[in-house]
Amino acid sequence: MEATIALRLPRDAASVPLIRQMLDGTLRSLGVEPQIRDDIELMLTEACSNVIKHAAPSDDYTVSASVHDHLCVIKVVDTGNGFDASKVIQATQGENGMEHGRGLQIMRALADDIRFTNRREHGAVVCLEKQLRYAPGAAGRQLMAT
Repeated sequence: MEATIALRLPRDAASVPLIRQMLDGTLRSLGVEPQIRDDIELMLTEACSNVIKHAAPSDDYTVSASVHDHLCVIKVVDTGNGFDASKVIQATQGENGMEHGRGLQIMRALADDIRFTNRREHGAVVCLEKQLRYAPGAAGRQLMAT
């Protein structure tokens, strides 16, 4: 069995709690351990927040999340100008006092695998993967094994 959620969202901060709650509710229903759910929630928040802050001129973005067996795969896709993730090695302080790159560092630290695809002039795709652990007797343990 595979569980999938996909939403096209407005590039607005109010969209982040919606997708976060939907994914967390799904993972909770499957019996994914709380620490893993927290990691996924933070990775998702950072990926979506980066789109909202940096993906101009895009008006919307897409988030898809799928759970298959013991793996959660999240894709955040925007249609902005794209970026080069390899140039963001560590967080830096900008001229305006704002920190840049912290979200990418958080995603790299929490994800088991992370891939960035830059589609110059057509946006970017962030793909995050996280191995799942289920609580003993969880529904997801039995359902995802079939």
